[in-house]
Amino acid sequence: MKNGLLIAGAAVLLLLLAAGMALLVRRLVNRSAEKRIAAYQNELMERHYHEVENMYRQMRGWRHDYHNHIQTMKAYLAMGQADRLEGYLASLDQDLNRVDTVVKTGNVMVDAILNSKLSMAQAKGIAVNAKAAVPPELSVAETDLCVILGNLLDNAMEACMKQAEQEARFIRVYIGRFKGQFYLSVSNSVGGQLQKRGGVYQSTKSGSHGFGLKRVDALIEKYGGYLNRQDEGDVFATEVMLPLE
Repeated sequence: MKNGLLIAGAAVLLLLLAAGMALLVRRLVNRSAEKRIAAYQNELMERHYHEVENMYRQMRGWRHDYHNHIQTMKAYLAMGQADRLEGYLASLDQDLNRVDTVVKTGNVMVDAILNSKLSMAQAKGIAVNAKAAVPPELSVAETDLCVILGNLLDNAMEACMKQAEQEARFIRVYIGRFKGQFYLSVSNSVGGQLQKRGGVYQSTKSGSHGFGLKRVDALIEKYGGYLNRQDEGDVFATEVMLPLE
């Protein structure tokens, strides 16, 4: 009888130890995953910061040259060289289009990220078309929205650059209200074979960059939103719907 009690007690103790070890391992795994996600988030926000800083540096540079441009145009006008003045104005117009904020969404943070990414895409020779308006009653945190948008545009640029023919590269962005919800769509040309596993699209990036798609999925799930990814031929599209207040 006593031996039986000892064996039963030992079994219970072993079960408790096993449960404790399992809990400890689970906590360590979760902590490790949280650290990786936090590191990725910090890396992403730092990259966005530098991209936005670069865009504003370009704008400040153009403003700094403004006085010189005025003096040059005055000189052409004084000399009666209307043809050279016209050509100079056309050149300035193109330059301004490259550095000015091309899209105004009504949200400062989204403007910064969106215009920075689109400016980068244009610099890579990617044709860009964007129409965006962020509803004021947005319930999603601005930082989370910028993470979603930044990841989608980074992936779109990466896919476009795999397209062999430059004239075939494009990114289209639409942001607005649809059926009473916040709607975000990014479509782009693709080069090469898309990777799928179990019907789920896989990132072609390695290391911490592989968190991009998972981070987008997690944030959309966090807000109870809707996500749809699909491809047709050489075009890939992502649709996101998030609740408004």
